[in-house]
Amino acid sequence: MSLFDADHRSRFAQKNMLRQIAPEVFQIPLMPRNSINCYIIEGVLVDSGIRSSYATIKKALQKISVYQHVLTHAHADHQGCSDQICAELSIPLLCHPNEVFRTETGMVTNDYPTPQHWIAKLQQKYWAGQGHKVDRTITENDKIGNFRVIETPGHSAGHISLFREQDGVLIIGDAAINMNLLTTVTGLRLPPNMFTSDQQCNIKSLQKLAQLNPSVICFGHGPVLRNTNRKFEQFVAKYS
Repeated sequence: MSLFDADHRSRFAQKNMLRQIAPEVFQIPLMPRNSINCYIIEGVLVDSGIRSSYATIKKALQKISVYQHVLTHAHADHQGCSDQICAELSIPLLCHPNEVFRTETGMVTNDYPTPQHWIAKLQQKYWAGQGHKVDRTITENDKIGNFRVIETPGHSAGHISLFREQDGVLIIGDAAINMNLLTTVTGLRLPPNMFTSDQQCNIKSLQKLAQLNPSVICFGHGPVLRNTNRKFEQFVAKYS
């Protein structure tokens, strides 16, 4: 992933702090070129970037209040400041049962295929947040407001997506990404194998999501996709 100096990151965050995607759906770009994102959906914070994302998220939450926090999965670039946010705001933290261990311990790279790789070690040391107690677990078809929980394992064992059927908004986490993580060039991709516990399982999850025919797809990495020409379904079909 491209690196930017601290001042650049700060100026970017202040300028691009909050983007409305759909009714009661907001993107918080946490790094330049949408390289790390979190979202607010109907008063729920979804994911929390890396540890240093705290100031940006806190500023966004001064504009839109939240009453609970949900993780799509407990990797270092999604739970980085969950502990700080939940503790300061006294809001509950929710995740899938298979993400509880990583969420509560902060040991977020233990499910990587090569957790001893230097990149995994860097993420654990500099990106990952402290563990935080999970208040409630969520599974298939549970509701988060008007969003339905979709179990999408593969990238991690307890990865979930969130789908609002009334307008087709899909929060996809890292089941797919919409950029090259090295160059930041936009384009649909599978999540990197280095960070994905079971890519074949992940592809099956993508096939499940493609059947929903989503209209708007919100990624953990990469810009939001308006799926008017069914780009997402075409992308998934390549792996059928």
